[in-house]
Amino acid sequence: MIIKKLRLPRTTCSAAAVLPAAVCLTLGTSALLPAAAQAAPTTGGTVLSPAGHRFAAVAEGAVVLEAGPIVVTCATSSTLPGAEGRNTIPEAPDAPGTTGPARVRISPPVFKDCTSDAPGLRISVETNEQAGPWQVLLQHGSPTTARLSIPTGGFVLRTGGLLACTAVAAPTAPATADGTWDDRNDRDTPALVLDRAPIPVKVTGSFFCGTSVTTATISARYAVHDTTDPARRITVGAS
Repeated sequence: MIIKKLRLPRTTCSAAAVLPAAVCLTLGTSALLPAAAQAAPTTGGTVLSPAGHRFAAVAEGAVVLEAGPIVVTCATSSTLPGAEGRNTIPEAPDAPGTTGPARVRISPPVFKDCTSDAPGLRISVETNEQAGPWQVLLQHGSPTTARLSIPTGGFVLRTGGLLACTAVAAPTAPATADGTWDDRNDRDTPALVLDRAPIPVKVTGSFFCGTSVTTATISARYAVHDTTDPARRITVGAS
């Protein structure tokens, strides 16, 4: 009877509809395209400022992860400045008007204090850059787009105890989750917003782990803070 409960959770988690600060990763056999992915791409040049400043991206509120039948809530998530220039705003492009997004290497995000609504489960979430870097790709436009690039096997969720399952995002190749950059003046800090952005996943374990799952959607709002000068705002503009 407990296994049946694990297979049938229903959690509605939308960054807009439930908690503006929530972050949700929903794994399912199919995914809806986010609004950002449906928008026409822009190809102009992009420049970020202040160049050389470091930043932290911190989830506003809890993080809710759904991996097949397992619903997980992590109290915090963030990516902080690290070695080798991680989380550092790059210098402007050498040639003004250069097309394409501005790329920023970031430290792998961390997810802490994760629990499940199903009894008898232990939860761990690990991120790594063994197969390549985590990156944020920002493209100035209307709207300004933001893409979270995950390296191959860079996100791993495991359950232990009553049910042992493993969910790996970007299992065979790097993947990106498409979103937008929210830089409204009425907010204290800009934010990277993902709204039901699809990413590939692979789930292993017993049948009850939902091993047929192949696609994930992620909804997230990460506030981006300038840690070099907290009085400044990170901005995305045309080069």
